[in-house]
Amino acid sequence: MPRSLLVLSLMLALRAVATSQIASAPCRPVHLTAEQDHQRMMDLLHIQSLRPGADPKHPDSPNAVNYDEAKANPYPDVPDPLRLENGREVTTANMWWQKRRPELIKDFDRDVYGRVPSDVPAVHWEVSSSGEGQEGDIPVIKKSLVGQVDNSGCPAISVNIELTLTTPAKAAGAVPVILELSWKRVFTNAPAPRHPTWQEQVLAKGWGYAEIVPTSIQPDNGAGLTEGIIGLANKGQPRKLDDWGALRAWAWGASRALDYFETDKSVDAHRVGVTGHSRYGKAALVAMAYDQRFAIAYISSSGEGGARLHRRNYGEILENVAGTGEYHWMAGNFLKYAGPLTPNDLPVDSHELIALCAPRPVFIGVGSPVAGDGWADGKGMFLAAVAAGPVYRLLSKQGLETKEFPPAGTALMTGSVAFREHLEGHTPAPNWPYFLNFAGRFLGTPDSPAPRRDGDPRLY
Repeated sequence: MPRSLLVLSLMLALRAVATSQIASAPCRPVHLTAEQDHQRMMDLLHIQSLRPGADPKHPDSPNAVNYDEAKANPYPDVPDPLRLENGREVTTANMWWQKRRPELIKDFDRDVYGRVPSDVPAVHWEVSSSGEGQEGDIPVIKKSLVGQVDNSGCPAISVNIELTLTTPAKAAGAVPVILELSWKRVFTNAPAPRHPTWQEQVLAKGWGYAEIVPTSIQPDNGAGLTEGIIGLANKGQPRKLDDWGALRAWAWGASRALDYFETDKSVDAHRVGVTGHSRYGKAALVAMAYDQRFAIAYISSSGEGGARLHRRNYGEILENVAGTGEYHWMAGNFLKYAGPLTPNDLPVDSHELIALCAPRPVFIGVGSPVAGDGWADGKGMFLAAVAAGPVYRLLSKQGLETKEFPPAGTALMTGSVAFREHLEGHTPAPNWPYFLNFAGRFLGTPDSPAPRRDGDPRLY
């Protein structure tokens, strides 16, 4: 063999060995504190400082939280959900599906919730236990499941999604299911609640319920961004500016639960609702907006980062979420709207997140500001729900159909967008009976065929 060919063959062999070693080398997750990772995001954005968030503890502070409605709308004009980026008005359902909706998804991906990588590892569901039991006076079948995420690309990071599914034992067939993004339940000897739990109320309708633990999908802190599903997808490396945050990751996990429901004969996968409260209300709304397989949603006290308008100055504001304690919920690009830019510079706002749910029904609930839920800004969520109305109407559904904020305790439920401010504090409980009444119109009964769903035929 000529010397030149020998040298070339040796070089190619060495390159192949090096490539093989790199491919087989174990990934080594980077460990940063939330403060270090937050500063890294700011450096990538070339931002020196951020505006402080609202301070709920010091009323004399220059950035004291605002609960004065007269000061709540510094940016009263929100983006038009039916106006294309080129200025054209969206006048048909086809224009919405083909042009406007993809534009909104692109903006939310880039600047708000972040993009999900195209190569997220697959999830394999296993039933870890299954048995009969009793909830209240209703016999049930309860399954505990683990969603094992393929970590062959980064064995140092394990993600095992925790999910339970409970269905009526006497059901004649597949039943509707409400999936809650839940705090992990700790069972104690505490006295039972005086009223039926939301789970018992769901079962009483002949439906089932499921609970998924978001922190088993992605840790709820900035230091955990190189762990969980975000870290696994990134092979333990820090995020890029448009990578997904925890809200999008939790929503992704809810969609993987829905994947499982499509294989379980006890579940009518065409009638699965999603719900969450507070930060998990934010994630539930993101899940509903992005995954068009979810049939209905109950979004409770989701506030900033959820159903509340970013352009509002009432209770928790955008700058709070951009701080070191909550920035991990969002894409890194979100930080710039608390720095050199303002919320008014956002290309989208939360009414358009609600609009992405259309034509499917959404119930938005909140507690009373007098009783302690002012931080979530019920009025800001109501205004977002109102502003989503034109998209629902374009798709032949009713929105809230009023611009008048209702008295506390009043349920607005005649259209496909519902709203109620209950009389208690930061809790979803008082609105559950109203949501289930609302949901019954759309999900029907277990022994009835799923109600016909109008809209884009690709959805269902």
